[in-house]
Amino acid sequence: MTDVNSEAIHEVIIERIEHKELLIAKTLADFIQQEVIPNTGITAEQFWSALSDAAEQFIPRNELLLAKRAQLQQQINGWHNDHQGIKFSATNYQEFLTTIGYLEPTAPDFIISTTNVDPEISQLAGPQLVVPVMNARYALSATNARWGSLYDALYGSDVIPPLESENEDLTKGLCRVRASKVIAYAKNFLDKTIPLAQGTYDQITGFSVDEEGLSFILGEGEITRLADISQFVGYQCQVDSPDVLLLKNNGLHIEIQIDKKSAIGQLDNAGICDVIMEAALTCIQDCEDSIAAVDTQDKIKVYKNWLGLMKGNLQDTFVKKGISQVRKLAGERHYVSPLGDKFSLSGRSLLLVRNVGHLMTTDAVLSTHQDCSGKELPEGILDAFITSLIALHDIRSSQQVLNNSQKGSIYIVKPKMHGSAEVAFTCDLFSCVEEALGLASNTIKIGLMDEERRTSVNLTQCLYQARERVVFINTGFMDRTGDEIHTSLVAGIMVPKEEMKQQAWLNAYEEGNVQQGLNAGIKGKGQIGKGMWPIPDKMAEMMTKKIAHLQAGANCAWVPSPTAAVLHAMHYHQINVMAVQQRLLSKQTQSHDVRLANLLTIPLQQKQSLTQPEIQQELSNNIQGILGYVVRWVELGIGCSKVPDINNVGLMEDRATLRISCQHVVNWLMHDVVTTAQIRKTMEMMAVVVDKQNLSVIGYKAMSDDFDSNLAFNAAFELITQGAKQPSGYTEPLLHSYRRKAKQSMNV
Repeated sequence: MTDVNSEAIHEVIIERIEHKELLIAKTLADFIQQEVIPNTGITAEQFWSALSDAAEQFIPRNELLLAKRAQLQQQINGWHNDHQGIKFSATNYQEFLTTIGYLEPTAPDFIISTTNVDPEISQLAGPQLVVPVMNARYALSATNARWGSLYDALYGSDVIPPLESENEDLTKGLCRVRASKVIAYAKNFLDKTIPLAQGTYDQITGFSVDEEGLSFILGEGEITRLADISQFVGYQCQVDSPDVLLLKNNGLHIEIQIDKKSAIGQLDNAGICDVIMEAALTCIQDCEDSIAAVDTQDKIKVYKNWLGLMKGNLQDTFVKKGISQVRKLAGERHYVSPLGDKFSLSGRSLLLVRNVGHLMTTDAVLSTHQDCSGKELPEGILDAFITSLIALHDIRSSQQVLNNSQKGSIYIVKPKMHGSAEVAFTCDLFSCVEEALGLASNTIKIGLMDEERRTSVNLTQCLYQARERVVFINTGFMDRTGDEIHTSLVAGIMVPKEEMKQQAWLNAYEEGNVQQGLNAGIKGKGQIGKGMWPIPDKMAEMMTKKIAHLQAGANCAWVPSPTAAVLHAMHYHQINVMAVQQRLLSKQTQSHDVRLANLLTIPLQQKQSLTQPEIQQELSNNIQGILGYVVRWVELGIGCSKVPDINNVGLMEDRATLRISCQHVVNWLMHDVVTTAQIRKTMEMMAVVVDKQNLSVIGYKAMSDDFDSNLAFNAAFELITQGAKQPSGYTEPLLHSYRRKAKQSMNV
C-alpha cells in the first residue's frame, strides 16, 4: 500500500492509502491492519486485493440492479398515468407487471438445503432483538438478553397493572404488595408451563434432588414431583437444597432461583427469589436502519463494536445512579444434570449481523477501476467483506467459552432487496467473500428480509436463489408499507396509515411469507420472523397481541427491549411453534393466483372524500412523527430510539417508520389532498410540539428557534417535498447528507 494525496470528500479531508484500484481511508486501513487482521490467518494485502477485485466485478452489477429498480418504477408510474380515469383492471395490471419483468417466471422445484445452522435458528423458537451495534452498551445488553428476570420484567412493566393501594414509592424501595402480585403471577405461569403432578407452586415449601429426580415439599409435608419429570434438566449447588433448578419446555429453559434470606425469598414460602427466563435466543446486531453511520469515522465505530462481540471482549463503562459500572458479555451458565453430569448453557444470544442494502455508498473506500473515477464503494460490499473478516475471530477461535456460532457459520441479514436478481447478487457476493477469506462454500448464511413489494410477489424465486444459505425470512409492516405506497404513488390517494393494516395486500403478505417459506423447506433450517412491537411501555398490550405471531407460524418476532424479550418468552411456552408449522404445512391455503391478486391490490382510498379534520389529523400525526425522528437522527446521530408520538406515547422509531410516514404525505401531496403550504404550516406547528417533547434531551437544538436555518427541519421538509424522487422512497440519501452537514458544523 502507498500513501496518496489527501482529498476533500463532502468538505472533509480524508487521508487515504492506495491498494490496487482502491483508495482506502487511512483510519480504516489502520483499524483493519492493527485490530482486525491479527489471528485471522489473512493478511491485509490479501484482504484489500480481494476487495479490489470484488469491486471491479460487483460495482457494475450493483449499479445495473439500481438502474433496474428505477426503470421499473418509471414504467409503473407511466402505466398509472396512462390509465387515469379508466376503470382499474387487475388482469391488465398483472399482465403489464409480467411484461416488464416485475413479476418473475416461476422458480424450478427446489428445497432449501442450508447446513451447519445453529439450533437457536434451526430448531428453537423464541424472541429476537434487533439492536444498533454502533452503541456498545445497547449491543451488550441485547446480547446478554438470552436470560432475564421474569420478576423484574413483571415488577417494572404494566403487565400487572398497579393499583392505588400500592402507595409505596417504587423508586425508594420494594413495594411488598406489588412484589406479592409478581410472585403470584410467576407461579401461575409455572403451574401452566411446568405443572406439578399434584398441587401448585404456591403450596411448595421446599425442594430436593435425589437419584429419582426433583421433589417438591408441599405445605402439609406431602412430596410431589413434576407431571412430566423430563422437564427437570439440571440444578446448581447442594443436591438436598439446590440454589437453582433448571427446567425446560418447548426447547426453552427456565431457572427457579432459591434464596430464603433475600428480600424477595422471604416473601415466599419456598424461598423462591426469582424466575429466570431463557428469552432472546437470537439477536441481530444492526449496521443499517437503527444506526446513523454516515462516514468513515462512524463505520469504524460500527465495525469496532462488532469486532468486540466476535472476540468476546467488548466492554462499556457508564454511570448509573451516580455509580460507574462496566458492562461486558455474559459468561456460560453451569449446571449439574439429574444424573450428576456437569454441563453448560450459553449466556448470550446467538448473533446475526445486518449489513446495509444495495443503495448506499461509503466514503471509506473509493474505487479507481475503469469507469469508476473515484466512486464511493457500495456500502453493502464493504459490510460483507469486513463483517465477515471480523467474524473469523469467532469461527476460527480456539477459545470455546465465548464463541458465537458453535456450527462455524456467519449469519448476515440482508435488507432492502428487490426481487430474485438482487438476492442472487448477494449470494454471489458472499461466495466471493468466502473465497477471499478461505471459507467453505455457504459458510456465510443469509437472512432474507421480505420487506419490499417486488420481493413479496417473487418470494419463492428469491428463496430459490438463496436455497443453499438462507436461514431467515421475515415480514415487516413499516418498510413493506413504505414500498407499497411508493410503488403506486401515481395510482391514486392512499388510505390513512392506520387503515393499511386492514388492506387485502397485508394479510396476503403475512400469510404468504410463512407459507412460501414452509413450502420451500425452511422448517428445521431457518427462522420465519415477524416484525417489531413498537410500544415499549405497553407490555400488557404486547402480551395480548404478539402471541398471534406464533399462532401464524413465526419462529421469532422482534421485541424492543430485554424486558420485552423476557415477557414475550412466555408466549413460546404457551405455543409449540414447530407443531404450528407442521399443521400449516398440511393446511390448504390460498392458491398462488389468489394470493398474488391480493398482494397486487393497491390500497387506495375508497371513500368519496376525507373531511378536512380527518386530513389534518393524519397530516399532523405523520409530520410530528417525521420531525420527532429526523431531529434526533440529524442533530444527535441517533438512528433508533423511543420517540414520543403526537399523544406523547413512546414509539420505537427507525428509518422504516420514517419511510412510511414520508411516503404517505408525499402521496397525499401528489394527489392534492394536501398542499405544500399546508405541509409547511403543519411542520412549524409540530416542530413546537417536538421541541417541548425534547426539552430534557442533552444537546438538543430547538427547531422552532429558526426554521429556515435548522438542518433537521429542512431535512424533514425535503424528505417530503422531494420524496417522490427518492429511490424506492428511501430516506437514507437525504438523512446522510444532512447528518454530514450537522457533523461538519459541529467540527467547525
